[in-house]
Amino acid sequence: MSDKKIVLNVNGIEVIYNHVILVLKGVSLQVPEQGIVAILGGNGAGKTTTLRAISNLLKGERGDVTKGSIELRGERIENLTPADLVNRGVVQVMEGRHCFAHLTIEENLMTGSYTRKDKGEIAANLEKVYTYFPRLKTRRTSQAAYTSGGEQQMWPRLDDQPERHAFGRTFYGLGPTNRGRGVQHCQRFERERKSHVLDRRAEHQHGAQVL
Repeated sequence: MSDKKIVLNVNGIEVIYNHVILVLKGVSLQVPEQGIVAILGGNGAGKTTTLRAISNLLKGERGDVTKGSIELRGERIENLTPADLVNRGVVQVMEGRHCFAHLTIEENLMTGSYTRKDKGEIAANLEKVYTYFPRLKTRRTSQAAYTSGGEQQMWPRLDDQPERHAFGRTFYGLGPTNRGRGVQHCQRFERERKSHVLDRRAEHQHGAQVL
């Protein structure tokens, strides 16, 4: 990674839940510009906790980063809110099927663009989503609660245009077709000079951290 600019630097972090349960100790990783880094480990090793620490979602689980540092382009981000991080281009894509069941597919997609102002760019990116996953365009007016599990799992991964992604089990439970399209989507991020951290191994990764 030495030949690429480091944009995300996690340095020796420790995470404790409920003030007593030590979950992570001394975890470090670096994500280069236009890079893919995978976090590897068995169940309970702390992969999801690491992603939550990066995106600052630990508070909702009564967790805290008690040691170490997390920097985005040289700026310490441990004390920023998740909303602040979204505005800086850091987005965590949760594992599984998270959607607003009462909204349509397209309305779910559009919720991810609330921080953006350029309507033309939003429309263009929405069309990109439909190009990659044409099934979503066919069913864009369908209520989310009545769509398939694969459809629900893919669209939250495409609803914004952040600089950094943190993915949780990105392609878990997807069929071969959508899994292949998901890999192509990550490759497109790489070409567009974005970086992402994956919970589990990914094709074309540039590095791995084993927990």
